[in-house]
Amino acid sequence: MKPTNPLDGREILIEMTQQGQYVKVTAFDTKSLTEVSIQGPRSAGEAMLQRNAIKRLEYVLRKNGIID
Repeated sequence: MKPTNPLDGREILIEMTQQGQYVKVTAFDTKSLTEVSIQGPRSAGEAMLQRNAIKRLEYVLRKNGIID
């Protein structure tokens, strides 16, 4: 049975940098050395921005065949 979250067991580093009214969020997968960044409004909230960055990282890892 597949895990419900394909990123379970992977170490993901998150960095958030405020740039005016926007926040740049970078998510880094330490196992594959894959990094993605997103930007969003500061008003979106930290949890939503982190969730969106992780979803984008998951998308890129799937697209590159790193995870199923």
